[in-house]
Amino acid sequence: MIELSDDPARIDLDRVHGWLASSYWTPGIAREQVERQNAGSHCLGAYHPEHGQVGFARVISDRASFAWLADVWVDEEVRGQGIGRRMVSWFVDHPGYATVRRFALTTADAHGVYAALGFTPLMRPERLMERLSPQFAAALRAAP
Repeated sequence: MIELSDDPARIDLDRVHGWLASSYWTPGIAREQVERQNAGSHCLGAYHPEHGQVGFARVISDRASFAWLADVWVDEEVRGQGIGRRMVSWFVDHPGYATVRRFALTTADAHGVYAALGFTPLMRPERLMERLSPQFAAALRAAP
């Protein structure tokens, strides 16, 4: 049975850093940056009784009208069991986000997971803009 917990003391930062550093969206991210971004986010871990932390997700939000879902990760050994979907649902259904009008995210490969939870392509993509640091833009260009 996988347990979900948002207790910050339970997050295995070394494991989360390893996952994120190997991801397509934050390749090579520094551990200290993972520490800083987690400190400013609402983090959730998924825990297996024998294997420890097997999943991670975080939300950046004002908890009033907007929330950004980020860094959803499930360890390869337990993928396909609905853990990612459970973590996303946990945030979407959380009473602290009841007044949030827009949950946003980016994904290259998990559209089905998010669509099943009510996420859709942008209603007005022409209104979305972003400003990337030069280093991050270069990393994104280089990633598959």
